[in-house]
Amino acid sequence: MSVSVYALIVLDRDGPVPVYKQIAEILRERIDSGELAPGNPMPSEAQLEAEYGIARTTARRVARELREQGLVYTVQGEGTFVGDQAAPRARRKKPLYQEIAEEVAQRIRRQEFKPNRAIPSEKALMEQYGVAKVTVRLAVGFLRDQGYVFTVPHRGTYVSSPDDWPQD
Repeated sequence: MSVSVYALIVLDRDGPVPVYKQIAEILRERIDSGELAPGNPMPSEAQLEAEYGIARTTARRVARELREQGLVYTVQGEGTFVGDQAAPRARRKKPLYQEIAEEVAQRIRRQEFKPNRAIPSEKALMEQYGVAKVTVRLAVGFLRDQGYVFTVPHRGTYVSSPDDWPQD
């Protein structure tokens, strides 16, 4: 919480320096101090939005600014990490998209999402999990491959019949 309070005090939303550059500088200081160590994940877009009260596009610009400075790198479907790509990173046991897919599959099995009814939109899933569109698309593709969902172009993604779900 102290970072949030600090951010509110430090950010000059009306000054000449763009907010994304100010936040990038705060994160640079956290990297330099070792609070964000090489190989560790950076805060997600959703975390940056909540912590600094910014829009998703601003959060993306923060990550891009830090990438351009060579302080972080992004792995599609996994996230943004401190350091350069040669630095070992704390690997997830499963890719993030699979974790999301498994959580959605559990919700389908619990019938929070009913057969022939839409699952949450890409945008809703991006906001809920604080991930990029590509990560959500990988998760939905994983669910589709397993038989939990089917997609109707220009309509959405719907829960499949339980007969199509994988058997445990």
